[in-house]
Amino acid sequence: MKRRYRATATATVALTAGAVLAGSAFATQAQAAAPPKPTIVAKGGFVMNDGTGKTLFTKAADTRRSTGSTTKIMTAKVVLSQKNLNLDSKVTIQKAYSDYIVSKGASSARLIVGDKVTVRQLLYGLMLPSGCDAAYALADKFGTGTTRAARVKSFIGKMNTTAKSLGLQNTKFDSFDGIGSGNNYSTPRDLTKIASSAMKSSTFRAIVKTKSTKQKVTTKSGGYRYMAWSNTNKMLSTYSGAIGVKTGSGPTAKYCLVFAATRNGKTVIGTVLTSSSEANRTADAKKLMDYGFKL
Repeated sequence: MKRRYRATATATVALTAGAVLAGSAFATQAQAAAPPKPTIVAKGGFVMNDGTGKTLFTKAADTRRSTGSTTKIMTAKVVLSQKNLNLDSKVTIQKAYSDYIVSKGASSARLIVGDKVTVRQLLYGLMLPSGCDAAYALADKFGTGTTRAARVKSFIGKMNTTAKSLGLQNTKFDSFDGIGSGNNYSTPRDLTKIASSAMKSSTFRAIVKTKSTKQKVTTKSGGYRYMAWSNTNKMLSTYSGAIGVKTGSGPTAKYCLVFAATRNGKTVIGTVLTSSSEANRTADAKKLMDYGFKL
């Protein structure tokens, strides 16, 4: 009986020792698999796995902040959500659009009064050079009402209705381009969700990953001219796998970026709001994407 006891005890000790060693190995692997959480300059940040919706990083992710031109993601989403949308239908550029960007000192797609520009081209002008004139043209085209002011108000209403339909509690728009009257805000989490939803559109994805484009538009006299636009999102050229999404800036918004990248079949998408410079905005986004891909 004693011999059996010793044998059993020895086996138990061996198994226990093996379990401890295995547990240590697993613990070491777990520690190695969890990279340190990055520090970013931006006041707010959020990153998620676009495939699963899993949150990967947060920093004041639900604090409302001014969004600058990242607002235009929703502008594009509303346009692309229209029933029976004809991307090749033409919009005549009005003087009101050019007067607006001059009065606001706003970013421009350099649209020329009288030119006939397709909806698809306006979306490129909206998302690449961040044209507030293109945003105005789209709001005027896709809003409803007998006056331009009514149509614009209607379009902004559609932006807010869409935000509610996505279940967003901390987002409100009072403009079609981010140049609001102090009541245009969102959060890193909400903006990321808007972008994730917009990226379900193949047209949107194709536009936001485009580094530059040359578009042939019809002039007032019936001739044509080429419009050349470059994307303000430098991540497309400087980060491997980058596929979008949109830059933003402004006196209150400071420097913002909604970003996305795909590597080895995994897409990471996120937002930084209120960073201190264009360089820091980019550095913040790169840190967060690197972190997201390691998780």
